[in-house]
Amino acid sequence: MPRKRGGGGGLCGCFGGGDEPPSITFGIVDGGDGGMLLHPMEVAEPMPPLDELNIKFAELVDELDLTAEHRERMFDLPPEKKWQIYCSKKREQEDPNSLAWPVYYLDKMKVVMEDIITPTEEEIENRTKLVDSLKTALRTQPMRFVIRFLDLDGLSVLLDFLERMDYETMESPIHTACIGCIKALMNNSLGRANVLAHPTAINTIAQSLSTENVKTKIAVLEILGGVCLVPGGHKKVLDSMCHYQNYSSERTRFQRLVHDLDRSTGRYREEVNLKTAVMSFINAVIKYGAGEDNLEFRIHLRYEFLMLGIQPVIDKMRSLENATLDRHLDFFQLVRNEDERELAKRFDMVHVDVRSANSMFDVIKKKIAHTQAYPNFLSLLQHFLLLPNKGSSIYHWSLVDRLVQQIVLQYEDGMDPDVSPFDINFKDVIEKVINQDIIRQRKAEEKEKECEELKKELERKERELDNKNQEKEDAMSALNSVQEKYERQAIELQEAKRISDHFQAQLAEVKAMLSSGKFTNSSTDDEKVMNVMKGGIVPPPPAPLPPGNVAPPPPPPPGVFGGPPPPPPPGVPGAPPPPGGMLLGMPGKKRNIPKPSNPLKSFNWSKLPETQVKDTIWHDIDDAKVLKIMDLTDFDKEFSAYQRSQADEEDGYVSFKSKKPKELSVIDGRRAQNCVILLSKLKLTNKEISAAVLNMDQGEDLPRDMLEQLLKYVPTTEETSLFKEHDSAIDSMARADRFLYDMSKISHYEQRLKCLYFKKKFQERMNDCKPKVEAVLKASKEVYSSKKLRRLLEIVLAFGNYMNRGARGNASGFKVSSLNKIMDTKSSVHRQLTLLHYLLEMLEKKFPEVYSLEDEIPSVHEAARVNLQELEKDIGQIKLGLKDIEKELEFQKNQAGPPKKGDKFIQVMSDFKTIASVSFSRLTDQLAQAKEKFVKSVKLFGEDTQKSTPEEFFGTFNEFLQSFSEAKVDIENFRKQREMEEKRAKIEAERLANQKKKKKGKGGQPGGPNNGEFDDLISALRTGDVFNDDMTKMQKKRKKSVPQKNLVQRQTNGSNGNGRKSTAEMSRERVGLKPGGAVRDTRTGAF
Repeated sequence: MPRKRGGGGGLCGCFGGGDEPPSITFGIVDGGDGGMLLHPMEVAEPMPPLDELNIKFAELVDELDLTAEHRERMFDLPPEKKWQIYCSKKREQEDPNSLAWPVYYLDKMKVVMEDIITPTEEEIENRTKLVDSLKTALRTQPMRFVIRFLDLDGLSVLLDFLERMDYETMESPIHTACIGCIKALMNNSLGRANVLAHPTAINTIAQSLSTENVKTKIAVLEILGGVCLVPGGHKKVLDSMCHYQNYSSERTRFQRLVHDLDRSTGRYREEVNLKTAVMSFINAVIKYGAGEDNLEFRIHLRYEFLMLGIQPVIDKMRSLENATLDRHLDFFQLVRNEDERELAKRFDMVHVDVRSANSMFDVIKKKIAHTQAYPNFLSLLQHFLLLPNKGSSIYHWSLVDRLVQQIVLQYEDGMDPDVSPFDINFKDVIEKVINQDIIRQRKAEEKEKECEELKKELERKERELDNKNQEKEDAMSALNSVQEKYERQAIELQEAKRISDHFQAQLAEVKAMLSSGKFTNSSTDDEKVMNVMKGGIVPPPPAPLPPGNVAPPPPPPPGVFGGPPPPPPPGVPGAPPPPGGMLLGMPGKKRNIPKPSNPLKSFNWSKLPETQVKDTIWHDIDDAKVLKIMDLTDFDKEFSAYQRSQADEEDGYVSFKSKKPKELSVIDGRRAQNCVILLSKLKLTNKEISAAVLNMDQGEDLPRDMLEQLLKYVPTTEETSLFKEHDSAIDSMARADRFLYDMSKISHYEQRLKCLYFKKKFQERMNDCKPKVEAVLKASKEVYSSKKLRRLLEIVLAFGNYMNRGARGNASGFKVSSLNKIMDTKSSVHRQLTLLHYLLEMLEKKFPEVYSLEDEIPSVHEAARVNLQELEKDIGQIKLGLKDIEKELEFQKNQAGPPKKGDKFIQVMSDFKTIASVSFSRLTDQLAQAKEKFVKSVKLFGEDTQKSTPEEFFGTFNEFLQSFSEAKVDIENFRKQREMEEKRAKIEAERLANQKKKKKGKGGQPGGPNNGEFDDLISALRTGDVFNDDMTKMQKKRKKSVPQKNLVQRQTNGSNGNGRKSTAEMSRERVGLKPGGAVRDTRTGAF
């Protein structure tokens, strides 16, 4: 029930100021649009007996979670009023559309969040009333309202509202009311536990410090200060301040607080309240949480505020002359003085001047002067001297500062009370430093043992390598022998076939002669017949006979391709020669072009073949006329191939000062420049490059990427012809020209480079293709033989036929792509639950062997990324490369004369081709097997073998397995959430059961419901009563001559003369705090 301050005139007031309680005849109902209406209260049922009424009314009062004083006043009401209140509350609780249910408020707030239009003043007022009514409901409604509010994720709605509000809303009373709702929710132990357990709640609340609304800022500071006193809350508050630092882009996390302390709002009351709230929060942050018994932590946090200039601000605030504010200022100064005395006591000193660097240095030096740490201290100072003074030097000092801070603050178990910049457990690190010598010696011994073992292993590997190399050489020799034998047999087979064909022709000729009757008894014919009958070869025809004898004409001279062309028919003259007296493909007519006086630069053009000149414009053009008109002397000078600087020529004569030799360059300038850049990167001479190309880079002098670049600078046919023309000027050629000239001297230079590049690239290409082939093969075998997958498909088929009973059902199978549509079917009860979640839960219970499906088909993930068409294309490229090597080997073997000195192409590439062919053959066989298995797998699942690809087929299973694993995680999270809800419900049931066991009727509940406890704690924090015990202890320690009157006055602020407890002590007991201790819920032990 809402608390009313006044006596009469209130709506539904139960605690009026008169002797007789007022009659309750009206109740409050929703009037729509956020308004409230009075509704006459009607008693629907007759009043039960007095004992039964008292029992029901006591249950109602227990649900209201009233304070002891209000409980007494409720039990003093007449029976009729009790029955009216009971019926009214029960009616509200049973009506889900009434204001007693949180759904109304949450729906309204969601509508407000979705409204993107700037609200008017009237809308702001209505929304403020709405949020205020929610705040009142959270304070006054029964416990079930709070439980229902949390079940509906009301806390997230409030936090989303704070996150998404615009500037006008942030500065309006709506913001203050929303913070008030969170504050009211934290008055309840269950609500407070949810707020503290929420991962971003405290951070979102801290973001509201950016508002200029003083009331909102005060409410936020009071919440954060109260959370500092709750177990587990202090670290969250420090984290939230770091979050606010990033959120507001401030230099330090407490910068806003010191700024609010220093600024003036112009209104005394607002200014005092804000400064009081800030100081109470600062005192709570420093003194409580980790600072209760940790001097280092208190000094650490206080130093942050002192560096922000809080001390002069505190001195300035003394002028406000406010007792409450002065109390907080005194406590800050008192704790600081006490900490400084305790710090000085550690060094056997009266005072340590922490404001002086020299003073602190002397203290540290005195502390470790005669200890083993002194050399490390000197080393530290020396290295500090070496830190840079420019650029990012400030970050080096900041790094050292943060590192030392964490070392000082970190607990022995590795936990950090403050936000830790480094994820380091310094206890483990220090233990390693302590045992450094032992560990080093032990490691040295272990390393020596490992070294001995490695030496033995190396010797064994070397012997094994020698054996392997010998075996390899033997195998290569055997393979070469087999290959040579195979080639020899192939040649013999071809020769035998040729002889056989010739024999068949001779036999046919003899048969023709016999059948035609032209056979003579000449010795020649007899010899032919005998040779044919013996299976021999007819010898070549005899030499020509002398003139006068009849004999066949002699054979014509050999043709171009070695075979004699057939003679023309008798009486037909020979065919006329081609036009111009040229053969097809031979160069055209020779042009009469004058010879230049010196070598010229080349013109990078594309020549038109002579066969394409006919019937074009070029057929009628005569360039000889132009050459007769041209000044060829000037042309030779301007476009000479010799590079000559203009600086070398002055006043018509050549300067003899530092004259450089001329350089001849006949290739394109840009091509030459890029070639020189490449050669400078390669750092090899032309001779070394030539040797590497000839011996196929057995010394690994040519990196693979450089080989790829060298292929771009292969001498062209035109460049080679230019080099031949200027063969006498080789020594004066530019570097790029000389390189291309030297490379042009190597036979088949381009083919050699390509073969060498393919050799170096071969293993990489094989390593790229082989895993893809193996992935498809393995995945095909796995899905083909997977029993778990078959079982799963059987279960899904049963689900589908059951759900689609009728026209869409009665299926014998389904497409595998349907597996990924299982998660599209949502549950009608739980919106987050899908058919896949249900399937997994059933598999875990009834088919546990299928639950680990992904373990049986692990290769589908890799196979789903294989593009079979691209894979076959890559393998085809390897095959073409091997064919090119085979052609080049054949060409090199057919070369006349011995190979050039150092040329190892045939030896190296023959060995490589043999080994590479075997590896490639295995790859192609494996690919054929993979394709065969894939087709079988696709056919097994009823898919189209012509259209299915590994990407699509295995991609379907891969996507399903991902959803399968994600659903497992979801189920685990659902279970944890369900366990938390059951635990929460169990705790609430135990609480209600304990309340029912208590004495019914009148009487307070000092240890029971704790509604309002967080408000009382904040009130004690605001007034400073929460610090009474600590102030008293510190004042006793000081042992100063303080007048007894002032001491009694300070103690009286903590407790009154009649022995009743102060507000601070009562608030501590309500939230489970011991004096000076942490907060604990007295009922549940939760926050």
